[in-house]
Amino acid sequence: MAKLLAVNVGMPKDVAWQGRTVHTGVWKQPVTGPRMVRRLNIDGDGQGDLQGHGGEHRAVLVYQTGSYRHWREHFGRDDLGYGAFGENFTVDGLPDDEVCVGDRYRIGEAVFEVTQPRVTCYRVGLRLGEPQMAALLVSHRRPGFYLRVLTEGRVEAGDEIVKVAAGPEGMTVAEVDALLYLPGHPRDRLARALRIPALSPAWKASFQALLDQADTPGRPGDDAGLRVGDARGPSGNAGLTAAGPPPAWAGFRPLEVVRVDAESASVFSLTLAAADGTKLPAALPGQFVTLRLRPDAAAAPLIRSYSMSGPPGAARYRISVKQEPYGAASGHLRAHVRAGDVLDVAAPRGSFTLKPGGNPVVLLSAGIGATPVLAMLHALAAERSTREVWWLYGTRDGGEHPFARESRELLAALPNARERICYSRPAPGDRQGVDYGTAGRLSADLLGDLGVPHGADVYLCGPPSFMRELPAALAGSTLAPARVHTEVFGAGPALTPGVTGVVAGPVHLPPGQAGTGPSVAFARSGLTVPWDSAYASLLELAEACDVPTRWSCRTGVCHNCESGLLSGTVAYAPEPVEPPAQGNALICCSRPEGDVVVDL
Repeated sequence: MAKLLAVNVGMPKDVAWQGRTVHTGVWKQPVTGPRMVRRLNIDGDGQGDLQGHGGEHRAVLVYQTGSYRHWREHFGRDDLGYGAFGENFTVDGLPDDEVCVGDRYRIGEAVFEVTQPRVTCYRVGLRLGEPQMAALLVSHRRPGFYLRVLTEGRVEAGDEIVKVAAGPEGMTVAEVDALLYLPGHPRDRLARALRIPALSPAWKASFQALLDQADTPGRPGDDAGLRVGDARGPSGNAGLTAAGPPPAWAGFRPLEVVRVDAESASVFSLTLAAADGTKLPAALPGQFVTLRLRPDAAAAPLIRSYSMSGPPGAARYRISVKQEPYGAASGHLRAHVRAGDVLDVAAPRGSFTLKPGGNPVVLLSAGIGATPVLAMLHALAAERSTREVWWLYGTRDGGEHPFARESRELLAALPNARERICYSRPAPGDRQGVDYGTAGRLSADLLGDLGVPHGADVYLCGPPSFMRELPAALAGSTLAPARVHTEVFGAGPALTPGVTGVVAGPVHLPPGQAGTGPSVAFARSGLTVPWDSAYASLLELAEACDVPTRWSCRTGVCHNCESGLLSGTVAYAPEPVEPPAQGNALICCSRPEGDVVVDL
């Protein structure tokens, strides 16, 4: 019979790590005597990062002495005492390849249910002094697992562990863990996992995304039968990060500017075509392209991304640009680029795309944020969609209202379209009820007043202040969070779990003497620097430049760091557990093999 050998608890504390401070509860110590286990925690225990740990479905972490023996032999260490892996319960028995998600156990006075494997996190490696530990837990199939507390009660080291119910699908912890993190995601196993009532909501969402990915065709115009793994179908792991079709071409290719159109006082559009007149590969509505500009032949090129605003299936691409007062790239395009000029352009990318379905669609934007959702409006109008479509747009005044006529013509082609235009500071000649509907800014309150349907898919894009305020306000509304999709121009928000005291500042060159390696361009941040082999990865270089990054495991497992590799190639060390999507890179464990452009 399985036995509870140790109850380990510990409150979060600040720990020095790579020149930063991490607030973590991974340090656990065995305690003597009975301890009360409550719905969310064990008395005397806590988690430093409640986004990744803790909560009802992750109340208690379990690890086994069999895995302790494995790691002692693997690392040649004899200093791994109970609690070293951050677990609350150290147990004899209950191996990951036998315990099933949904199994229930009585320990002492309490009853528990297995909900999910341990999540990948760098902090167990920090605790053990083994930086690759997150990847090793997965690749060696020894993750450990979480318990939900069904009946609160006291537990104590030495208690027997009695199985009181079996999980309905008989899927082991090791099997469920591999299904998410390791290559190969069989449809039948995904469907089985989704039938387990006890599986935590986050893991269910990941498996549903993988199941949806299996039925998603590739680029528009491709064979509808293409599936994951085909050359043109979706690639990557949709259970860990948003996945889309691979880019239509590698790196940059020359495209000719065939039209330049003014859309408003500050917004203009460029129409791009293949020099030989052939049709460009179709893009998904909402995607963007990246330009490589060389206004100064002696300086590093300017690399900027712009959303496509025209019909997604057109033979040409239309991008729309807002000229910023001190924008080097937008100023160059406005002042110097004319029809007949040739620009270096990377293939369409991005996962902020219109999803199929029959539920209502809300296209919510402000300023230049209209561009990707305008492409979505084109797609809906082209198919004469019967979906309820809401076009909600905010800008300063009529002079700064791009695509006004174009959007109204598209809405007129839709049988169930609604529109509301907001001018924050209407000009004297702007006519309320004709040019705009509301004087003021777009807000969550206005959406409520308009009666935006709760089951709608919302696509949200706009300037930084708009993107700070609206998503936060919508999170508190009755709209389903999973149906609110956002696109951020420029660098996205950082994800640095547990790291405290970080003040976001402008990007900059890394400290010290410049490297002598190939150039690394961070496209969204507008920064190009030479590679320095002193850095272990592209992630470390980005952090040295204060480029906003997203990561969790730092060993090629979680895919939080997955970023578009717009040009160039990388080498991995260590190799990722599962490769990223075609055209992307895992920056936490990769180095450039030559000049690269990364979508950061």
